[in-house]
Amino acid sequence: MRTDIFARLDREPEPPKIVAPRMSRHRIALFGGTLAFYLAIVWAVLITSWLVALDWKVMLFRPYQQWPELHAFLDYYVVLGQRGPTAVMVACWLGWRSWRQHTLRPLLVLGTSLLLLNLSVGAVKLGLGRLGPHYATQIGSAEMFAGGDIFPSGHTANAVVTWGILAYLATTPRARRYLSAVSATVSLGVGLTTVYIGTHWLSDVVLGWAAGLLILLALPWFEPLIARTETWIFAMRERWRERRGGARPAPVTGAGPQPVLLPQSMATEGLAPGTVTAAAEPVHPAGHPATGARARAHGGHPARPGGMPVAPTGVRRPPPHTERGARGSGSPARPMTGG
Repeated sequence: MRTDIFARLDREPEPPKIVAPRMSRHRIALFGGTLAFYLAIVWAVLITSWLVALDWKVMLFRPYQQWPELHAFLDYYVVLGQRGPTAVMVACWLGWRSWRQHTLRPLLVLGTSLLLLNLSVGAVKLGLGRLGPHYATQIGSAEMFAGGDIFPSGHTANAVVTWGILAYLATTPRARRYLSAVSATVSLGVGLTTVYIGTHWLSDVVLGWAAGLLILLALPWFEPLIARTETWIFAMRERWRERRGGARPAPVTGAGPQPVLLPQSMATEGLAPGTVTAAAEPVHPAGHPATGARARAHGGHPARPGGMPVAPTGVRRPPPHTERGARGSGSPARPMTGG
């Protein structure tokens, strides 16, 4: 029996009217505040402030030794921050939404956010070159510009962006609130898990949260580009369909007259030559050149005595039937065979 739950899985007949978020004053204020916080964290690590000392205290505390029973579970939980598995899971969900709503916007938003994540976070990682806790060389040092790539935390930033996209693309305020809470919980847990395992400093995780939030807040600036890209992709699809449909061979017209095959019963009974000629010749409209030519050709045939015209050249009469008896004779007709 069909229910409303399964009915929602069907494809919508028409694309829904989805209003893309705009860069409002509130969002601009949040973006500016997050950017200032981001720069403050970077500056605090560069000058080896109290934040670096806190990093070392947490690392020397070794949480994985304090609570070893959590290690097995958190080894799997941290996968929710890895870019490959999370991108595949979210892309499958957004791909279904794109098919259902006749739009490519969910997939394009995901691709844009991941591209911004790779460019921004990757550039800062390689530029600052901070070493992780397992590779630290001097206690109390910030371990900056040493060839590392862990500042900010890529796991944390990826968790914020990947799961935050679901809340960004939500179509109702209620769904947006619930998905925002879920994405915040998952990204917070992934960041703290990396600190528990010992792969990141605490400041790496804090900067990763800020980096992911900056990307989510900046997405409305890229909405016009996403809309133009979607329009261009649909236009290219229509052109490809037109080219594919125009490659079919057109039906051949203007072919010459085809021979007429008569059944054996009609051939044995005999037909007037004019009937066979009219069936074999093509029909032309009035005024066609071939009509006048045929009329002149038939008009020059000599007539026999009694008013019967002579059969034109090339049309054969059926041969006389020798098996039939003379007319008026009382002999019955012989049955025909081979018919």
